[in-house]
Amino acid sequence: MFESVDALIAEHAELQQQLADPALHADPARSKKVNRRYAELNQIVHAHDVWRQAGDDLAAARELAKDDEAFAAEVPALEEALEQAQEKLRRLLIPRDPDDGRDVIMEIKGGEGGEESALFAADLLRMYSYYAESRRWKVELLDSTSSDLGGYKNVQVAIKSSSNDPADGVWASLKYEGGVHRVQRVPATEAQGRIHTSTTGVLVFPEVDEPEEVDINQNDLKIDVYRSSGPGGQSVNTTDSAVRITHLPTGIVVAMQNEKSQLQNREAAMRVLRARILAKKQEEIAAAQSDARKSQIRGMDRSERIRTYNFPENRIADHRTGFKAYNLDAVMNGALGPVIESCIAADEEAQLAALGDD
Repeated sequence: MFESVDALIAEHAELQQQLADPALHADPARSKKVNRRYAELNQIVHAHDVWRQAGDDLAAARELAKDDEAFAAEVPALEEALEQAQEKLRRLLIPRDPDDGRDVIMEIKGGEGGEESALFAADLLRMYSYYAESRRWKVELLDSTSSDLGGYKNVQVAIKSSSNDPADGVWASLKYEGGVHRVQRVPATEAQGRIHTSTTGVLVFPEVDEPEEVDINQNDLKIDVYRSSGPGGQSVNTTDSAVRITHLPTGIVVAMQNEKSQLQNREAAMRVLRARILAKKQEEIAAAQSDARKSQIRGMDRSERIRTYNFPENRIADHRTGFKAYNLDAVMNGALGPVIESCIAADEEAQLAALGDD
């Protein structure tokens, strides 16, 4: 694995030259990609320098220890430092998901449990919004359908980062959130205090940076307009502002009604449609390469139950990684970091094991 470092260092130097060229910044899409890749390689180059320096320090201490026993006492600590530096570099050399630096579009949908499921969808949106705030990400509401008690039957948001570092990319963390989230608690609708189990579905798609990334033929689109329903201002139920777009080749359907303007709803629907088409293409590629891409954390089955939120016990459990903690109240207020870190660590271990097998 370490043999690839020289090529990455050379690529890092080449990107550094490109970033110094004013012509690059005249093309925002290309500039964003170059900056992303440069930030990713920066970590590897720095970790390689630390690893190499740790090796040099250990070699020097061993040599000096032949004449001075005082240096021999430093050897164990230097050996540990070298081992830690090597492990960090090794993990950074795991092939990174090329979409890690992307922003995401997230959809949260009520599942089994009726009103309680819709209320939990609102709780999940609040949890993700607080987590995004802690990461200095922005959350933009794209569309929503409210339930009678103030939950969400369906809600779609875009979550964006201002950083070029792929490690701080929204997809790098939130890609693990797709699946079925199970909640166990006494619903607001329960008069006798009985604990119910409900489910809410979460879908996460990497957002397309530029429209040109996903080529959509306008002739492949069926666009319907209709009147919005639910809260939304004076134009609701009076103008055909809601938009439904069907992509005929894939059968993907996206509907938007949150904005009063038909044009704004159409633009939002196209953003979601591009993200879904990109995700579909990537899933097809991943399925074709399933033997080579061994990840136990992110499967293709969106119906998979990934996590349980048990309110009476204040417990959260991730069924993929075995993570369990009794601070559900803090997690629901945005302290989602350790849960996501357990997914990242398990995914890295699976990839390292696959590389070892190869």
